[in-house]
Amino acid sequence: MAGRNHLFVPGPTNTPHEILSAMHVPMEDHRSPIFPKLLSPILEDLKKVFRTEAGQCFVFPATGTAGWEVAMTNCLNQGDKVLIYRFGQFGHLWAEASRKLGFDVEIHQVEWGKGMPLDHLEARLKEDKNHEIKAILATHNETSTGVTSDIPGVRKALDAASHPALLFVDGVSSIGSIDFRQDEWGVDASIAGSQKGFMLPAGLAILGFSQKALAAIDNSNFPRSFFSLKDMAASNKDGYTPYTPSTPMLYGLRKALELLLEEGMENVYARHHRLGEGVRRAVAAWGLQTCAQAGWDSDTVTAIVVPADKDARHVISTAYSKYNISLGAGLSEVAGKVFRIGHVGDMNDVSLLGAIAGVEMAMLDNGFDIKPGSGVAAAIEYYRSTAK
Repeated sequence: MAGRNHLFVPGPTNTPHEILSAMHVPMEDHRSPIFPKLLSPILEDLKKVFRTEAGQCFVFPATGTAGWEVAMTNCLNQGDKVLIYRFGQFGHLWAEASRKLGFDVEIHQVEWGKGMPLDHLEARLKEDKNHEIKAILATHNETSTGVTSDIPGVRKALDAASHPALLFVDGVSSIGSIDFRQDEWGVDASIAGSQKGFMLPAGLAILGFSQKALAAIDNSNFPRSFFSLKDMAASNKDGYTPYTPSTPMLYGLRKALELLLEEGMENVYARHHRLGEGVRRAVAAWGLQTCAQAGWDSDTVTAIVVPADKDARHVISTAYSKYNISLGAGLSEVAGKVFRIGHVGDMNDVSLLGAIAGVEMAMLDNGFDIKPGSGVAAAIEYYRSTAK
């Protein structure tokens, strides 16, 4: 098929040419005297993206899933109680990972399409008089349903209950794309991945830790080696890593940070909101609903619910085979019920208009009762009226 595949999944995201070019480097000695000139500025600039001055950032040659394990095994002990709300596939997977690691996982089920229930959380924390709950595991942006939770509200619930639990946040599909403020929100461990807002291939777990979380390491007896924060911090202090890093990925991260900081994080957040709103207006013009209920909309991915007599997998298959567009599939409980349009990373108005047009064609081919061009027209009017 002529032309390229158009990637509109919520991760991995499109990698800009500038980043691909930056990664195209010969191998080099990661123990050389000049290597700290690459790594040390990266760790400092990451703090600007995580919005932390008091905290410390780390990069592991791994994935966001591994980032969960880094946070938990360094700051907690096996058998510790952790609290998590399950309102999507990735919250579910985090809970399962916690169980496998030997934690006492307290799960509360939430209707998929909503996020963290703050009143329930505050009440549960106030019940925990003996402070048995050692950490809250909060999914900031649940990509399976297109839901963004209120992390500042989670911190307020902790403070209202005067509860000392650590706050761990999965920001894999939010950090670098959606407003995130580690210090201001009192987040103790923030977890990101390279393949979302950082616009890189998968392969890096990028984390931010508060001083409270770093201090908790001294009280943890959890077995760890590759994921040891103490080892990583000791090497990072001098600009090195405790084992062989992926130098091409670090060069790519260096360029990604330059692109994000040149645009300005507030502008990055505003761009993602605007792109997401255009997609949401297209969905409304089609007469369809998003999986996210009112007030929970994500600015990095929109999950679109298909009519009961349709299968979202057919839309995804048609879009790929006939129009060379990759869309996100519905996962677990929403498999076949939703398809997802990712609008994260290296995207602009025209990118999203292409996605909306391709989705319209695929839906029409599958017998959806929509007016051709309706979603495209709604998005065009919004993007035109808000363009600067």
